[in-house]
Formats: sequence, structure tokens, C-alpha cells
Amino acid sequence: MSTITSKAGSRPISAYLYKRAKLRLFSLLALPMFWIVGVYILSLFLLLITAFWFVDPFTSKVIVGFTLENFVSIFTVPAYISTSIRTLLIALAVTALSVLFAIPLGIYMAKIARPWVRNALAVAITLPLWAGYLVKIIAMRLVFTEQGFFNWALAPFGLSGPTFSIPIVILTLTYLWFPYMALPVFTAIRQIPPNLFDASSDMGAKGFTTIYRVVLPLIVPAVIAGSVFTFSLSLGDYIAAKFTGGSTQMIGSIIAANINLNPPVAAAFSMVPIAFVVIYLMVARRTGSLERM
Repeated sequence: MSTITSKAGSRPISAYLYKRAKLRLFSLLALPMFWIVGVYILSLFLLLITAFWFVDPFTSKVIVGFTLENFVSIFTVPAYISTSIRTLLIALAVTALSVLFAIPLGIYMAKIARPWVRNALAVAITLPLWAGYLVKIIAMRLVFTEQGFFNWALAPFGLSGPTFSIPIVILTLTYLWFPYMALPVFTAIRQIPPNLFDASSDMGAKGFTTIYRVVLPLIVPAVIAGSVFTFSLSLGDYIAAKFTGGSTQMIGSIIAANINLNPPVAAAFSMVPIAFVVIYLMVARRTGSLERM
């Protein structure tokens, strides 16, 4: 009896929502829109407002006001300029290296490898996602430390590995974010019909020609999708530079150093990676790749 009553009682609500499409849409989007607008966008807006405040030089307290000095310092202080350029180049290098690794690996997994090999490689690619962020950073640090595995393997040949520097930061970030590039590229290559490869071969195209003429144009949206993750995540990282970069500083390093000493400067400098990502998305949109994702 209670079941029948509850079902009967629910009918007026469903009928009420059925007749009001706007109310259904509002109830469906209320929670996600609250998160996007009320939490995410609002926090970015407050961050932007903080960037216009300043710190009293005598009391070291943040003064609510309006000044453009924090933004001016980003474009005039040599250390800030060099750090911004260095971080941008590192993010681009990580993205390029991820693409360079993902395409041949994706072709092999999707079109050549046996099922058990494909499954093993899929597990190996996603394995870094199973561990914590700091665990992966420490693992890379142990590999390239002075008494680490890399130097141990090269010692019999009288060689030594690279010290903690920008190349090690690039390798570490590639290790961290490579799954975000490899998985969409593999999925896109797997969806390419096999007859396209056969047709390319029948027309006399070699392997690299087929990749350049057939595969690459079809997987550009997947590459763009993966690059958004590798590029943006690399821009905001600084822990990798701290533990594997030696004296290398990235944008996040300056933000972390100023977040307690000078929050307005940290807030202003936080706009730099956001601007880089927006410019990157605008360039990707001009290519038409975002519409095909």
C-alpha cells in the first residue's frame, strides 16, 4: 500500500516538471552551475581583485585599494619575465615530447599489437595515475639523483647522467602528464578504419607518408585535447621544478614564494598562466580543432 501511495504521490511532481521545461532545465543545471559560477569563476574573480591590492611596506599588511604596480612588475622585472618565458617553453616542450611519444605508441597499440600486449601497454601508460603526485615526483628524483639508477647504469661506461636541471623537469612533467596525451591519441587512432591504411599502401605510400598524410589529419582533435591537459598542467606545476630542477624556477615557484609575503603579487602572477592557456585555446580554435573534438 505504501509503495502505491509513494508512486501516486510522485506523479504530480513529475507531471508538474513535465509541463515546465525551463524548471526541469534549472533543476538539472542548478548544482553544476553553482559549482562553476559560485565556486570556480567566483574564486578566479576574487583572485583578480586581489591582484590590484598592495602590501604596506612598513606593516607588511595587505591594503585593499587599486594599483597596477603588480601587473607592471610582471612585464618589467627581469626575473619575472625570464621565469614566464622559461615556464612557457617547458610546457611547450612537455607537450611536444608527449605528442612525439604518443603517436607511434598509439599506432602500435591500436593497429599492430596483440590484445594482451595492448592491454599490458594500457596498464603501463595509466600506471602513473595510480600513484600519488608526490610519490611520482620522488620516484623521478631517485632515478636521476647522484646515487640513483641512471648514474648506476652509466657508471660501468665511465659516464654520468644529467644533474637536476630543466631537461629533468621536462622529463618529469612528461612522465606525470603523458597519460592525458596517450589515451585520447590511442582512442582516435583506434577509430581510424583499417581500409584507409590499405588504400594508402595500395597507392604506394610508405609508413611515414601514411602517418603524415592519413593518421595525423584525423587525430589532430585528439592531439589538441591531450595538449590542453599537458600544456596547462605543466604551466601550473612547480613541485617538479623544486625537487628535480635544481635551481630552476617556474611561475608556480614565484607564486608559492609570494603567497604569504606578498599575496597581491602572487595573485597578479597567477594571471600569467591563465593568459597563456587562453591564448593557446584561441590558437587551437583558429585551427578548427576544437569544433571537431
